[in-house]
Amino acid sequence: MKFKPLGERALVRMIEREEQTASGVVLPDTAKGKPQTAEVVAVGQFEDRTKVDAGQVVILRKFAGTEVKLNGEEHVIVEAKDILGVVEQ
Repeated sequence: MKFKPLGERALVRMIEREEQTASGVVLPDTAKGKPQTAEVVAVGQFEDRTKVDAGQVVILRKFAGTEVKLNGEEHVIVEAKDILGVVEQ
C-alpha cells in the first residue's frame, strides 16, 4: 500500500539505536527515551521553509506525530513544525 501525507506532513520510520552510558553499559528498552531520529519515507506538500525528501534522516521533537502501522511496519506521521533538522552524513 502506498501512502502520501496531505498538507505539511511527512511519513517517517523511527530509527532505533542502541544506547550506552559513558562507561559502556547498554541501556535496556525500559530505560530508554523515545527515539528522536527518523528516516523520511514520504512527504506531503511543504509550503514554508521546511523541505525534506524521502530517504533523508531527520531529528524530531519528542513525542511528535501520530503512530500508524502500514504494510506491517510501524511509522509516524509528523507535521513540518515537528521536524527540527536534517542529519547530514
